[in-house]
Amino acid sequence: MTKLFVNNLTIIDSSLLDQDRGLVGESWRVDVELEGSLNQQGMVLDFADIKRQVKQTIDQYFDHKLLVPANNPNCDITDSNGTTEIEFQLNSGAVIRHHSPTTALGLIATGQVNTETLTTAIVDRLTPGLPENVDNFRLRLHHEPTSDPSFHYSHGLRQHAGNCQRIAHGHRSRIEIYQDGERNQELESEWTELWRDIYIGNRSDLIRRLTSGNDDYYQFGYRAEHGEFRLELPKRLCYLIDTDSTVENLAQHIADSLKQSHLQSGFQVRVFEGVDKGAIGTS
Repeated sequence: MTKLFVNNLTIIDSSLLDQDRGLVGESWRVDVELEGSLNQQGMVLDFADIKRQVKQTIDQYFDHKLLVPANNPNCDITDSNGTTEIEFQLNSGAVIRHHSPTTALGLIATGQVNTETLTTAIVDRLTPGLPENVDNFRLRLHHEPTSDPSFHYSHGLRQHAGNCQRIAHGHRSRIEIYQDGERNQELESEWTELWRDIYIGNRSDLIRRLTSGNDDYYQFGYRAEHGEFRLELPKRLCYLIDTDSTVENLAQHIADSLKQSHLQSGFQVRVFEGVDKGAIGTS
């Protein structure tokens, strides 16, 4: 048998529901390995075919989606004419509610969405479509290797023409802050802690404030090209800004906020949107 591998084939940027952490943005790199006999071309499978098949499947079913643990007893799912309602109770007793077109969701047959259960779901989705000469298919999801502090954020971009308009998708990201030309890791840690497991919402998308039980809630909502989106979650899990939460605006927001508290300093802020891409804000 011959083995074939492709490292960093694609990136998954999604959010998931977690009973302890709430709504969690995540980014994974994807590596694949295939084992099988050689075909008539002397290949296990053409690299172009591997990349196309794996990426198409991930893009269609898992990327830029809210990943939902469909078998969790604290998760209620209601489908109606291409629209799905999710009600997910956290261990704290608080509730997250999500309304969207069904295509904005990735329903995973598990009680908890994590790297392992998502890997299994992707392999199960991909395996039936592989050619007969492929005997084993392995997939590895892993985070960007870095010692820098990271934050997990979720958001939705109402005006985006593509899948970023989904109201709850997210990223695992880094921040680099330079104060007067010198990197300031203390400020980086402060911002990554502030935005740990956060939903960054545009204030203009906030349609309702309410109190239920022991929690105050924010409800966001908008209509976009793909349909109607609503998201309700505890206020303590949210951070409001006055613009769309594009990475360009996030970088500038941090730079402007730092300038307000350090009037004599100049700042350059690099905010990553997932892996190996982002924007720079200056003040």
